[in-house]
This record gives sequence, C-alpha cells and structure tokens, in this order.
Amino acid sequence: MDGARQQLLDAALLLARDRHWEEVQLADVAEAAGMSLRELRAHFPDKEAFVDALWDRADDALLAAANHEIPMATGERIERLVFAWLQPLAAHRRTARQMLLVRLEPGHLHIQLPTLIRISRTVQWLREAARLEQGFLMRALDETALTALFAATVALWLRDDNDAAARDLLRRGLALRKRLVRFPR
Repeated sequence: MDGARQQLLDAALLLARDRHWEEVQLADVAEAAGMSLRELRAHFPDKEAFVDALWDRADDALLAAANHEIPMATGERIERLVFAWLQPLAAHRRTARQMLLVRLEPGHLHIQLPTLIRISRTVQWLREAARLEQGFLMRALDETALTALFAATVALWLRDDNDAAARDLLRRGLALRKRLVRFPR
C-alpha cells in the first residue's frame, strides 16, 4: 500500500477512535490527512475501501509471518498466521468490529458479497502461507473448514478483548480438522 493510502487509512482509524465507524465522514478523513476530497477519492473510491485497506494490511502481516524455515506442525503454523493477521487490527479492535458489523447489516448485499469473497481470498493466502498442498476435493473441503474456522476466530476475537478465547477456539478447531482428515505435517 502506498504512503498516501497508509496516511489516509491511519487518519480514518484515528478519527474512528472517538466515534463509531458509521460517523466517520470522508471529508473529515481528507482534512485530517491534509488532502482534498478529490485527492482522497483518487486513493479510496468509497468508504468501504478503507475496510479493504485495513484487511490488506492484515493480509500483508499474514504473508510477512510466513516463515517456512521454522519447522512447526501445520496447526501451529496456521495459528501463528491467523494471529499475525489479527495483529494489525489489535489497536483498532472496536473499529474493526464496527466496520464488519456495518458490512453485515441487512440489505447491504452490495457489500456483503464482496466481504465473503474477501474472506475467501484471505483464507486462500492463509493456505498458501501455511503451505497446505491438498488438491481438488480435499482442498475444497479444507478451504471450507478453514474459512468457517477463520471467520469464527475473527468474530470471537473482535468481540472479546481477551485473545485467549479466540486462540482456544482456533486450536480446538484445528485439532478437529486434524482428526477428521489426514493432512501433511
């Protein structure tokens, strides 16, 4: 993400600390970043793009944590990667929760469907970073299970300021995943 996008995202997140994400206005973000609305639009076509930019930041953290030189079991690697993904959201947990809830409001199909696609894309990167090598039916089943587990972990993490509950949920889900199907170490 380029410097101007980073600056605008940081300005939006800072503004959201003092108010609900729904109350953050793009004009205020532009002003806080020292830009005009026209300049802001060149980087963010709409307010939803800020949510995607925050998720891009999380995806980048996940990929940066993909260190294949450190030997570890698949479940441990997935846990490490999921919590690396959550790390950039940690300072903005309340805002990230509000962003997601806005996207899930009834009647917002135009942002709900892209959100599902976005989650799928993140899980595909998670699978790549974890070096999961199943193909065809096994890949599809594993991706479905990981998507459900990732979404549940993120939802619990956003709801609870204690990472332990989300980590426990993820570990239990990964243990079940391991028992149901033989996966590579």
